[in-house]
Amino acid sequence: MLLAQNPKFDVQGHRGARGLMPENSLPAFILALDSGVTTLEMDLAISKDNQIVVSHEPWMSAEYCLDPSGKEIKLKDEKKFNIYKMTYEEVKLWDIGSKGNPRFPEQVKVKASKPLLSDVIVAAENHAKNFTKYLPDYNIEIKSEPQMDGKFHPKPEEFSDMVYHLIDQYLPWDRVVIQSFDFRVLKYWHRKYPEVRLAALVENLKAIDENLKDLGFVPDIYSPDYKLLDKNEVERIHRKTISRSPKAGAKSSSMRVIPWTVNDEKEMLSLSEMGVDGIITDYPNRARKLKLTRK
Repeated sequence: MLLAQNPKFDVQGHRGARGLMPENSLPAFILALDSGVTTLEMDLAISKDNQIVVSHEPWMSAEYCLDPSGKEIKLKDEKKFNIYKMTYEEVKLWDIGSKGNPRFPEQVKVKASKPLLSDVIVAAENHAKNFTKYLPDYNIEIKSEPQMDGKFHPKPEEFSDMVYHLIDQYLPWDRVVIQSFDFRVLKYWHRKYPEVRLAALVENLKAIDENLKDLGFVPDIYSPDYKLLDKNEVERIHRKTISRSPKAGAKSSSMRVIPWTVNDEKEMLSLSEMGVDGIITDYPNRARKLKLTRK
């Protein structure tokens, strides 16, 4: 029987399973499912021909990408290889897995390319139905910055509408979260697509109330750098009631807290003891071994 996950503790595979397979690649997402994640976490970029590409940067990273001839590129040159100025046919010629990532020594080196979001969803859903026998959620980040509008990605409204219409063809919205550091994105989704769950990514040192004031509403999930959390902070987050538009048709509930990126097993256990609702990790295999729960 195929089951939908409704986890007490949400383990999210960061960029699939970046610690184990090339980030944001099909092998990483499949391994994440095999490692028992409840949510696949990923990032988006837009190609010149308006294809939605799964990629953390809107360019080819010198850290792990090889050009179509198999050569490395220099760090100072990486932004010249702008995905927003490349067709997807050009994007997929780059190898994102053979070089490996020196920051993740356990990562398997395997040739891979940056996939389309549609291809990730199809592959993950097929694997879930045929092998893992449960339906994952998808935590999808729209990566944008004001200074990059029109240069490395569309403006937030256009970017968001493209993403909404594609996902709407493939997945039910109760299994999708849209996350962003760019509060312009979250404000737009809250207004335009009030039925969609939203996560505010946070890496600043502002107080929770200050960040929520900047955002203008209480999202479903508060997702900070895990180093910013302690038990009192987690309790303050849980006391916030999610802002719901009447059009969303959902009951009020407490904001959840799911920090990033938690790779150390002791930190995983510590955060579980604090009462977080889940974690985002590069090593879902470690989280699985610990059988984490919300305390």
